[in-house]
Amino acid sequence: QVQPAESGGGVVQAGDSLTLSCSVSGGIFVGDDMVAWYRQAPGKEREVIGTITWAAGSRHYADYMRGRFTIYRNYHENRAWLHMNGLNPEDPAIYYCHIQRVSVVYWGQGTQVPVSS
Repeated sequence: QVQPAESGGGVVQAGDSLTLSCSVSGGIFVGDDMVAWYRQAPGKEREVIGTITWAAGSRHYADYMRGRFTIYRNYHENRAWLHMNGLNPEDPAIYYCHIQRVSVVYWGQGTQVPVSS
């Protein structure tokens, strides 16, 4: 069983930066994993922020991100990260880590990021 585990959420002020991390609870990332970050704001559908391949570190982002968010991974720490700059009132949501391993997808439980104006 692959269980993504997010951490790093918490209340931030508008304009602040925040970094979330994703690890595999009780396990590790493996070469073919595709890691994605999603978010779901109250009353809205879950939306993808971007993806990164574990082996090559190739990244893709949703157009709406406009360069404010960066996804990266660290082999030695066995973690994937979502760094967010310039948080604004559109960004409060539950942020989820998602791992696709072969043809199976796994969701973390999410971490909440409220933004105080």
